[in-house]
Amino acid sequence: MAHPFFRHPLETGTGGALHQPGKTTPSARWICRGGAADATLPLMERILASRGVSPGESRQRFLHPNMRSLHDPSLMPGLDKAAERLCNAVRGGERIVIYGDYDVDGITASAILFHALRTLKVDADVSTYVPHRIDEGYGLNSEALIALAEKGAKVIVTVDCGITARAQAAALKAAAPHVDLIITDHHHVPPIEEYPECFALVHPRLDGSKYPFGELCGAGVAYKLAWRTGTMWTGSDRVPPAYRTLLVELLALASMGVIADVVPLVDENRVIAAFGLKRIKASPLPGLGELVRQSGLDDAKILAEDVGFKLAPRLNAVGRLGHAREALELLTIAPPARATEIAAELTRQNDLRRAIEREITQQASEMVIEQGMNHPDHRAIVLKHSEWHPGVVGIVCTRLVEQFHRPTILLCERDGLCSGSGRSIEGFNLHGGLHACREMLETFGGHEMAAGLKVKPENFGRFQRAFAEHATQHIRAEQLSPSVMYDCEACWEELSLNVARGIREMEPFGRDNPGVRLMLKGVPLDGRPRTMGSDQQHLQMHLGSGSRRIRAIGWKKAELGRDLPIGAQLDLIVQLKINSWTGSEALEAEIVDLRLSNRR
Repeated sequence: MAHPFFRHPLETGTGGALHQPGKTTPSARWICRGGAADATLPLMERILASRGVSPGESRQRFLHPNMRSLHDPSLMPGLDKAAERLCNAVRGGERIVIYGDYDVDGITASAILFHALRTLKVDADVSTYVPHRIDEGYGLNSEALIALAEKGAKVIVTVDCGITARAQAAALKAAAPHVDLIITDHHHVPPIEEYPECFALVHPRLDGSKYPFGELCGAGVAYKLAWRTGTMWTGSDRVPPAYRTLLVELLALASMGVIADVVPLVDENRVIAAFGLKRIKASPLPGLGELVRQSGLDDAKILAEDVGFKLAPRLNAVGRLGHAREALELLTIAPPARATEIAAELTRQNDLRRAIEREITQQASEMVIEQGMNHPDHRAIVLKHSEWHPGVVGIVCTRLVEQFHRPTILLCERDGLCSGSGRSIEGFNLHGGLHACREMLETFGGHEMAAGLKVKPENFGRFQRAFAEHATQHIRAEQLSPSVMYDCEACWEELSLNVARGIREMEPFGRDNPGVRLMLKGVPLDGRPRTMGSDQQHLQMHLGSGSRRIRAIGWKKAELGRDLPIGAQLDLIVQLKINSWTGSEALEAEIVDLRLSNRR
């Protein structure tokens, strides 16, 4: 699920337009992230304090990530055993199949391991397998595993999936006991008695793990396995120059997995993202270069938001509407001409995905209102439809959560089964809600904020009522009101290009390190606001006066500017930006929310 702070300004959705002056809609709650800061401190000091970044060594680590901060891969449970088996398989010419998930994290994880093994030995017998989202679903598929074994696989290594695949692992062992299954994953760990039986189980959070950081994504785990496989191949802490170069280049793929999977951008995730983002445009992979070009980023510095809203959606789209193997081909074996072809198709699929998303979002929004699910007494949204696309409903759930601020579950009725996704609001455990209704469900899985589930059509009504009742019992009324977090209050006179440059040093932004938001009070509106864009959904205004006058943009926030009187005093939450479009730098503000001063 896309994190709320990671919303792209031009993506479909409400975009956080939370309050409309002149209307009776209640204002969003504005909440200071770190509490009141010492107002005598300089603005950058207050911003860093709001993130818990204190002066000294910890600040240096935060502002200047270092590759030496990456943890020893050998500390991860099962990783040494997995690396040794892969080395032996490559040396012995055994067939290795990498079985990955169909999302960006799974695709990049698969590509990382593929390139690593092929670099150890150019003719290594390594191939990849990615399941079809709709036909096979998430995770390991027993039939697919057995089919791979029948085609000669001696080692099957999963990436970004498998931790709950106890039955599938048992089926493979029964059908092909000669095949070694290596499972690498990062998702929710089941009780130890439910671990799948396999040759090696690699996960940073297994019971008894000594690994220092448990929040790696699938691509991060795959990167650590690739790293350790290289050192085990040489029998020392050093790897061949070509492999060392590869490990640097693979950070580009790992950073995309980190950002797309919205894991916390702290600890070694921050290191991977910071260094990997710098490698994306420099990558020797033809497919990654074409993806950048198709996304219009040829001349841009690649930021985390570019991955989250331009690169990742293209890779995800083909898996949602078609088959993710094309995206994996793009990042592995595609030569330049084929890479151009695939990247263009990914862009076309992403455009189609957005059109389908808009249609379903509009239809689902109307159903919410028609069925009264937006009423204050109704604290959850649960809907189904036979014509919704199963690959898109998860994104639409996110849009409805943004619009109605309620946990949302959308299901597609297909082939006698309702299957779909759910997204939640802060403070409500979606997985716990599904667990409370488990007797009505065929399957479910996920975590507090996102989940997948299947339910028989005849049980849908009962499930809908039970989940709504559970939500009513566990969601307070104030949780239904949207909130906007900000870092600290700032005075208008404190805003400057130097502050904006200082904020840039805090990148990459994402989960647990969102873009910096400042709260301003009593800022004069200069002139009349105007709308812009082909659909007139965006807001532009000028704030301040004289030499302190700056341009402010509100993406998809045209409603916020309605009925604002000329010269009004405004309270705002903004993100500072540097506009260098004309070759010179100018300070700008991106509006997150606003209201008339002295109005609550």
